[in-house]
Amino acid sequence: MSFLLRVQLPDRPGSLGSLALALGAVKADILSLDVVERGPGYAVDDLVVELAPGALPDSLLTAAEALDGVRVDSIRPYAGMLDTHRELELIDQVATARDDRLQTLVDGAPRVLRVGWSTVIDMGPQGAYRVVGSSGAPETHAAELPWMPLEKPVALDEEAAWVPKIWQDMGTKLAAAPLGTTGKVLVLGRPGGPDFRPSEVARLGYLAGIIATVLG
Repeated sequence: MSFLLRVQLPDRPGSLGSLALALGAVKADILSLDVVERGPGYAVDDLVVELAPGALPDSLLTAAEALDGVRVDSIRPYAGMLDTHRELELIDQVATARDDRLQTLVDGAPRVLRVGWSTVIDMGPQGAYRVVGSSGAPETHAAELPWMPLEKPVALDEEAAWVPKIWQDMGTKLAAAPLGTTGKVLVLGRPGGPDFRPSEVARLGYLAGIIATVLG
């Protein structure tokens, strides 16, 4: 089984190699690596790791955090596709979709942006409403969205009054970005975390802007 491991580690030569050796010692193979963020003296990486049959996911946490300066932000089962051009593939899928291109967008966004679900929302005469949602998007909808209309990509406060209680109970981290000037917004949900990093919010904004151009 594969897992998505988000780790913060010292940004110095040898750190990633030490982590790879530690994970290898518990019979885990690193299948892919994405740099999520870099800061003064640290890096945040997403690693897709495959565990040997019978190995426990807790062993990944123990092995990683036994290293000096390494912290595991989250560990989640991972069943997505492994590739290095996820955004480009999604843009192409949306551009060539014969049916509802917004549905194609929300169906693909969780894999590309490594979240649990995504939706597109819009404003109508009665307020905000959901246009389309991905598999896994919550049935409970927010009754009101005081932050709409949205002008730029943001990480939303998951404890704000507008957030449905069931979302809060699941520890759902939220981010959103406008789809150009259409008034529609792409919303991402990551139940159980981790938090959206500034680089992830920026990546969401770039993708939403390009998709908006494709949608015309």
